[in-house]
Amino acid sequence: MNRVVHAAALLTGLTLPLAPLVAQHAGHGAHRTADPIAAAVAATSRTPANLARDRYRHPAETLAFFGVRPDQTVVEYSPSGGWYTEILAPLLHDKGSFYALQPTGRSLDSYKAFLAAKPEVYGKVMLVPFPDQTGLIPAGSVDTLLTFRNIHNMVMGGTETATFKVFYDLLKPGGTLGIVDHRLPEGRDTALEKTSGYLKVSTVRRIAEAAGFEYVGSSEVNANPKDTADWEKGVWTLPPTLRNGEVDKAKYLAIGESDRMTLRFRKPVK
Repeated sequence: MNRVVHAAALLTGLTLPLAPLVAQHAGHGAHRTADPIAAAVAATSRTPANLARDRYRHPAETLAFFGVRPDQTVVEYSPSGGWYTEILAPLLHDKGSFYALQPTGRSLDSYKAFLAAKPEVYGKVMLVPFPDQTGLIPAGSVDTLLTFRNIHNMVMGGTETATFKVFYDLLKPGGTLGIVDHRLPEGRDTALEKTSGYLKVSTVRRIAEAAGFEYVGSSEVNANPKDTADWEKGVWTLPPTLRNGEVDKAKYLAIGESDRMTLRFRKPVK
C-alpha cells in the first residue's frame, strides 16, 4: 500500500496511511487526468528505462507528499541523469519555474546534453552550475527544494553543512525541503555512513535542523523491507548499480532498489 502523510499530520510530524493518490498508467503514454502530477508521471517524453523504475521510486506519491504544485518555483539539487527532471519539467512547464542546481563536473556536461536532446520538453529548465553560479537563483525565492539520494554523497565528502546553508538561503520562509535517501537502521555503526551510501534518519534530521530547518514529517512510500542495508559493497550492491555484476544478480534484483527515507522539512516563517 502506498502511504503518504495526511495534510493534517504535516504539523505534527506523524505519518498516516492514505488511499493511493493516483493510478499509474499501464502504458508509456500520457492520459487525461485532473491530477497534474499524475499527468507529468505519464508524460510520453519519459524514457522506458526510467518508467520501469517508478515501482521503486514512487514519483507521484513522493512529489505529492512534498506538496509540489505546477505553479511553484522548484529547485532540484543534483538532478544528474535527469530521472526526476523528466517529470518535473512537464509539471512546471506552463505555470511554474524549474531550476536544476547541478554540481560542476562530468555530470554537468552530461545533464546539459540530456536537456538539449529534447528542447520542446526541457527548453524552460534553468540549469545553474553549483556552487559557482548559485547566485542566479534569487535568495528567498524558492517554494520547494528537492534532492533525491544525494545527502549521503555530502556526508561522505564533508560538504553537508555548506550545502544545506545554500538550501536554506534559497527557500522562501515556509518553503519545503524534500529529501529522499538510502536509510541505515538507527542501531548500526555511524561510521558506515562514510562508506556504505546509507544514512540514519537521525543524521539527516540533525544536519537539516542544524541548518535551521523544522522537521515536518516522513513517509514510508519509498521503504523496502527486503533491503537489510548490510551489503559488503554498500548500497551499490543493489539495483540499479549492481556492483557485483552477474554474481548473485537474481538475488539482488529480487530485493529491488534500496530502503529509503522520505523526509519533509520547512524553512521557518519568522
